[in-house]
Amino acid sequence: MKDPGAIIVDYKTVNDDILRTISAPRMGWYLLIATSLSFLLVGAMSWKNQLMQGIGLAGINNPIAWGVYITDFVFWVGIAHSGTLISAVLFLFRAKWRVPIYRIAETMTVFAVATAGLFPIIHLGRPWNFYWLLPYPNQRYLWVNFKSPLLWDVFAVSTYLTISVLFFIIGLIPDIAAARDRATGFRKLLYSATALGWRGSGSQWRHYMAAYGFFAALATPLVLSVHSVVSWDFAMSNVPGWHTTIFPPYFVAGAIFSGLAMVMTITIPMRKWWGLEKYLTIWHYEKMSQLIMFTSGIVTYAYSIEFFIAWYSNNPYERYQFWYRPFGDMAWAFWIMVSCNCFFPLTLWFKKCRTNLTWLFILSILINIGMWFERFNIVVQSLAREFDPYAWGTYNFSWTEVGMTIGSFGWFFTLLLVFIKFFPSMALTEIKEIVTLPDSEHKDINLNAEGSKHE
Repeated sequence: MKDPGAIIVDYKTVNDDILRTISAPRMGWYLLIATSLSFLLVGAMSWKNQLMQGIGLAGINNPIAWGVYITDFVFWVGIAHSGTLISAVLFLFRAKWRVPIYRIAETMTVFAVATAGLFPIIHLGRPWNFYWLLPYPNQRYLWVNFKSPLLWDVFAVSTYLTISVLFFIIGLIPDIAAARDRATGFRKLLYSATALGWRGSGSQWRHYMAAYGFFAALATPLVLSVHSVVSWDFAMSNVPGWHTTIFPPYFVAGAIFSGLAMVMTITIPMRKWWGLEKYLTIWHYEKMSQLIMFTSGIVTYAYSIEFFIAWYSNNPYERYQFWYRPFGDMAWAFWIMVSCNCFFPLTLWFKKCRTNLTWLFILSILINIGMWFERFNIVVQSLAREFDPYAWGTYNFSWTEVGMTIGSFGWFFTLLLVFIKFFPSMALTEIKEIVTLPDSEHKDINLNAEGSKHE
C-alpha cells in the first residue's frame, strides 16, 4: 500500500528545490515586502502620534484599563505557540508530517514573540521606562512586585524567546551550510559566518542530534507553561469572567489552534509560489486540519463550560457577565468569535474540505480573526461590566489602536519575508531523511550492494 505522505524525490532535487527559495527575489516578493512595509509604516506613525500626544489617543478608559494592546499581546503570544508544538513536541513523538512545515513554524514563533513583546511596552504610555519591569535593583532602589502576574509574563516570554531562538538556530545550521556551499559573494560570507564551521562530520552530527533533542525536551514544557502564565494575568484577578481555573488549558488549546491556522496561512501561498507541492502535500494539510479540529473542539468546550460555571456558581456578577457577552453592547464581537472558532471549523469533518486548499486558506484567516476577538471578549467585555453598575463603561475604539494592530502584522510579515529570502524555509536535511528515492535510484543502490557482495 502506498504511503500517502511519501515524498518521492532524489537528494539533489531536494537541494535544488529548497535552495531555489533563497534565490534572487522576483517581482511578487517585492510587492509583498512593499505591502508589509506600508503596514509597518502605518503602525510606526500611529505609535509616533501616541508618543507625541499621550496614551489618551488609545481607546483605554475607566473602567477598561486594558484594551486592544493587551488583546494584541495575547494574540501574538498565541500565534507563537504552534511553532514549539510542531518543532519540539511532534519531533519527540516522531510525527513525520511535521518535517516540511516545522521550519516556517519555528520562524513564526521567534517573530511572533518579538511582535508580542512590543505591546506591553506600547501599553505603558511611557515606553522609555520599560526597564522598570525587569527584576533588578535600579535607581529607584526598589524591586518589582514579584506577586504581580505581569512580572510573571516578563519571565515567561523572555524564557520562551530565549529557548525558541536557540532551538531555531541549532536546527538551521546544517541547512545554512548547504546554502553556503552553493553561494557566492555577500551570501557566501553571510552563510560562512552563520554556519558556525559546519562540515557535516560524524562528530558534528552526533553533537548536533544530542543538542537538538535536548532543546526539544526543554522547549516542550514551555508549550504548556508560557500561555498558562499569560492566562494567569486574568485568572488571578477577581474580575467576573476572569477568575476561573479553566483558563490555562483553555488558553493553551486556543494558542495551538490559532498558531496552526497561521502556519496554513503562510505555507499555502508559499507552496504554490515556489512549486513545493511535492514536499507540502495534501496529506500534510489534512494532518494539520485534524489537529485544528481537535483544538477547536477543546476551545468550543471551554466556551460552553464558562457559561455553565457562571450559571452553576449562582454568582450574580458572573451570571450577568455571561449574559452581557452574547446579548450586550458588543455582542457582535462574541458572535464573530463563536462563528469563526466553533462553527466554521466543523467543515473539517468532511474530507472534501480538509483537502481543499482554497477553503483551508480562507478558514485559517477566519480562525485567526475569531481568535483575536476571543481575546478581545475576555479583555474588554469583562472589564466593561464588573461589580458596580455605577462604574460600568463601553470601550471606545481609536484609529491609533487600529493602526498599531495593522503595524504589528506589517512587522511580523516583514521579518518573515526577509528571512525566507535569506535562509532555507524548509529543513532540507530532515526532508532527506524521510524522502522515498525514485525507483531508478533504488536500483542503483541495490546494484552497488550486489557488487560489493561479489567483491
